[in-house]
Amino acid sequence: MIRGLDVIFSLLGIIFFSPVLLIITLLIKLTSSGPLLYKQHRVGIFNSDFKVFKFRTMKVDSDKLGLLTVGGKDSRITTVGYYLRKFKLDELPQLFNVLIGEMSLVGPRPEVRKYVNLYNPEQLKILTIRPGITDWASIKYRDENSILEKSANPEQDYIDIIMPDKIQYNLIYIENYCVGEYLKIIFVTIWKIIIR
Repeated sequence: MIRGLDVIFSLLGIIFFSPVLLIITLLIKLTSSGPLLYKQHRVGIFNSDFKVFKFRTMKVDSDKLGLLTVGGKDSRITTVGYYLRKFKLDELPQLFNVLIGEMSLVGPRPEVRKYVNLYNPEQLKILTIRPGITDWASIKYRDENSILEKSANPEQDYIDIIMPDKIQYNLIYIENYCVGEYLKIIFVTIWKIIIR
């Protein structure tokens, strides 16, 4: 049932947001050199790797300087990229990940292998469902970059504090995995973006 909703909603989303996708494409191409999309290896269902799609918000090869982004301190982010991230518009290409079955609209945010390798057996349970574009953890930590900006050691605080808390939210979602919870998270996510 949820997979069927993913296909319907992702198709509708791609159609509805097509003018926005076009405008973002032009803005990225006119304001910075490099590819339109950023494709990064993430870990998906059953601990398998896939490439997640995002609009590129950083200068080319910025990921070689570190995986985490930290608020206004991060000079790697382009001017257009700053606003794409602020309004979560950089995530729109993931509708295609959803459409082809690599992701769901709702589920644990896919993590990079470096951090998944730190999961304990209990935490690995979040890899039993498709990763998602949004989830309760993403809603709680929608200002994650601003939180990490205040940290003396952002990556360690992410590993020790934020990541375990996100995983707990995801484990709760798995325990309550149903269409009702799926729809509730979608509506709350849209509401949070609107009031932002």
